[in-house]
Amino acid sequence: MRVALIGGTSNVGKSTTAAALAARLGWDCRSTDKLARHPGRPWMFAPAPVPDHVAEHYLTLTPDELIASVLAHYRNMRPMLRELIAAHATDPARSPLVLEGSALWPEFVAELDIPGVRAVWLTADHALIEARIRRDSDIGSLPPRERRTTENFMVRTRLYDDAMMAAVQRLGLPFIRVTDGAGVGDVVDACLRVLER
Repeated sequence: MRVALIGGTSNVGKSTTAAALAARLGWDCRSTDKLARHPGRPWMFAPAPVPDHVAEHYLTLTPDELIASVLAHYRNMRPMLRELIAAHATDPARSPLVLEGSALWPEFVAELDIPGVRAVWLTADHALIEARIRRDSDIGSLPPRERRTTENFMVRTRLYDDAMMAAVQRLGLPFIRVTDGAGVGDVVDACLRVLER
């Protein structure tokens, strides 16, 4: 294994898990979120307001349009992701890589067929993911516009997780269910058990 992929919906713990896994292995760590822009988390902290185009995205699109938009964005990222993954998997001059992100859609990963690449997806109960979003955004203190955008982001997050898990299970791919009491080390241990099979 030279590339470990960690997929999952927003706020499930991908970034934290990937960073801890990379530190344990001594590998590089990257996020697909840093490779291409799309309206992501729609909350900011004072004094920075949510950009108008981000608010408009979450306030004007229906839930189905929100999920369709983000999945189309991820499809457009596939050539770039394939090139990055292949480079780290096949070039011994490059460091091994832990790559995390929602752009690691199950069908895309299943079609990679690159030696040395392993993947696992993280999922969690919707209540846990929403509790994390509410905590991280401090939703109770947000102005009305930001609160509505965050609530719509939560809907998109649920839809993404449902669609992702349907694909993971249909394809027979490995996943880990993150629970409220699980520490980062526990999730990393579970990832390693899956990835090293």
